[in-house]
Amino acid sequence: MSHEPPRVASLLPSATEIVYALGVTPVATSHECDHPPDAADRPTVVHSRVDADATSGEIDAQVRAAEADGGVYAIDRETLGDVDPDLVIVQGICEVCAVDTVLVEDAVADLGLDCDVLTTDPHSLADVLDDIRRIGAALGRPERAADLVASLQARIDVVADRAETTAETPDVAVLDWLDPVMVAGHWVPELVDLAGGRYGLADPGDASTPREWSAIREYDPDVLLVGPCGFDLDQTAANAADLTGRDGWQDLRAVRTGRTHAVDGHHLLNRPGPRLVETLEVLAALLHPGLFDAPERWQARPFP
Repeated sequence: MSHEPPRVASLLPSATEIVYALGVTPVATSHECDHPPDAADRPTVVHSRVDADATSGEIDAQVRAAEADGGVYAIDRETLGDVDPDLVIVQGICEVCAVDTVLVEDAVADLGLDCDVLTTDPHSLADVLDDIRRIGAALGRPERAADLVASLQARIDVVADRAETTAETPDVAVLDWLDPVMVAGHWVPELVDLAGGRYGLADPGDASTPREWSAIREYDPDVLLVGPCGFDLDQTAANAADLTGRDGWQDLRAVRTGRTHAVDGHHLLNRPGPRLVETLEVLAALLHPGLFDAPERWQARPFP
């Protein structure tokens, strides 16, 4: 009897990280799958119609135009047919973040592929851990998935237990887009709460939504974290004027006290995979630097 895992095409970065963490190398990935580094060398079956190197405002305009003209992403059907997967992993959480389920299902049907399509739609840490279990079962690696979940949960518990010992609970805002300003939702409010902060602009599970700048000024957070979706630290710095040029920026409490930080939005804030626990550890060290040591891979810096 063969114990080989199915041939899996993982079409979003978070799922690709889960697949690798479970000891399986995908036969294909998307254009954004770059961790671990080997993922970037796999055949790519999804391409973006948006210039990811443009400014925050330009990308927003391109996304709007693409959504009105066939969508943000295109599937390379020839390559998808060539890799002939047994399993394709897609997402249903955001049409802007990665190719969605319907487009993939249409391609699979048109190509006549004999494969399963597994859709992830996480909005919380529990959802992410459930996705690891689901993907582990689909790959024939349930025990390895259970071990990974247990190790991640143990790290979550360490942060949560220690955060409960602090008397300070700072008001926190996390922005995952700059022009327009968007407040991070989904798992981010939960991460902030676990890290010992208070997240007053969204509830756990809420979608990330545009906000008027006046709402950020009125909230006036103690700590302001900036992690645009898809931006690394250098690209965030290059777009800093989208925030620093706004009226009242210098008056924000977080700016006056030097508690504004950039966090790697591309790798940490916006990938609902195993590294969300690393994100939690980074947030805890930013909110309570005297209580938590910085993680070994420190993907944050002062902003701007």
